Amino acid sequence: MVAAVAVAGLFKRYRRTVALDHVSIGFEEGLIHGLFGHNGAGKTTLMSIVTAQTLPTSGQALVYGQRPYEHAPVLERMCFIREGQSYPNDARARDAFKAARMFYPRWDQALADHLTRALAIPLNQRVRRMSRGQNSAVGVTIGLAARADITFFDEPYLGLDAMARQVFYEALEVSYARDPRTIVLSSHLIDEVAPLVANVVVLDHGQVLIDQDRRGLLGRAARVIGPAAAVWDFARGREVIGHEAMGPYSALTVMGPLAAADQALLAAGGLTVEGVSLQQLVIHLTRSRNAAATAPPPGAPPGPPPDAPPGASPVAGSIANPGGGR
Repeated sequence: MVAAVAVAGLFKRYRRTVALDHVSIGFEEGLIHGLFGHNGAGKTTLMSIVTAQTLPTSGQALVYGQRPYEHAPVLERMCFIREGQSYPNDARARDAFKAARMFYPRWDQALADHLTRALAIPLNQRVRRMSRGQNSAVGVTIGLAARADITFFDEPYLGLDAMARQVFYEALEVSYARDPRTIVLSSHLIDEVAPLVANVVVLDHGQVLIDQDRRGLLGRAARVIGPAAAVWDFARGREVIGHEAMGPYSALTVMGPLAAADQALLAAGGLTVEGVSLQQLVIHLTRSRNAAATAPPPGAPPGPPPDAPPGASPVAGSIANPGGGR
């Protein structure tokens, strides 16, 4: 793996708050990475340090092997777009694009023009007077058209409606296919961006909880559906992380890859298997980590759901509607 960004022992404290707790991670060059985690998990702080907008308390961040601080050749290779991106008071959208075109040597004017039309950006309006959605449209246009070697998107598309976000996702796919580069998408809309990302990084309380390729991560769980008794019998001895009762049927989300022997059990019980959404899996793994930190004393496990047969395992970190998402 060639890391475009390599972070080692990164620690950041804001007075009494620890934002990053000795984080070590690498963002592989040429991939789209998903950066997920709850509010306050440390995502924005991590991106701010890598792009030299914030200094760490200790540890280091290297971009292509160089420290980014006051290093113009490195900074020119990065673009950081965040929610509520600020611009000079009198700057119009046209001015923001002109400034970006001058700063980023690989600026794609054709793509900027396309997004300006597709997102209905008013070029002559002052950005500070724009709606949240229009401000977001300016930001994602700069982020894509800049064609920087490394681009960080920190939730800038939250201000866009569903149709506008789809325009952004499609433009990102086309642009990346033509010009592969390192892109980091930080988002709470995990299942929306999931099809775009190759690698998943999850921060929790300033620490790295997950750093794994998306396909491998999704292979860690499955949703089993069928008659309640047969489903619970199949789940015996497995970690059940989600449960949904549907009359005489149940749907259980279980951890662990399904082996060849499991396929025979599924067929014998008349059971079907579905994939699990990335959002569900991320939520469960985050909940499980936090639950383990505050676990009750041994001997006091939670009980199984009412439709479970006698002796069934409890449902750990149950996820509501485990079949949701895409």
